[in-house]
Amino acid sequence: MIGEVSLYGIYFPPLLLLALLALVVSRLFNVVLARTGFYRWVWHPALFDFSLFVIVLGSLAFLASNWF
Repeated sequence: MIGEVSLYGIYFPPLLLLALLALVVSRLFNVVLARTGFYRWVWHPALFDFSLFVIVLGSLAFLASNWF
């Protein structure tokens, strides 16, 4: 991985960009899971949401490791 990504002359760490993308993707998963009633089976929804975010972030970092 390189040290930073330049967007319009502003340098960002790649993990920050991946975290923002993971936040959007995990929120989409949350909406879908809430509408299907999945959260009735979850013991601690906030912990589940955080775990889902970490899994999505790790997956995106793994997939992006070849790009950066």
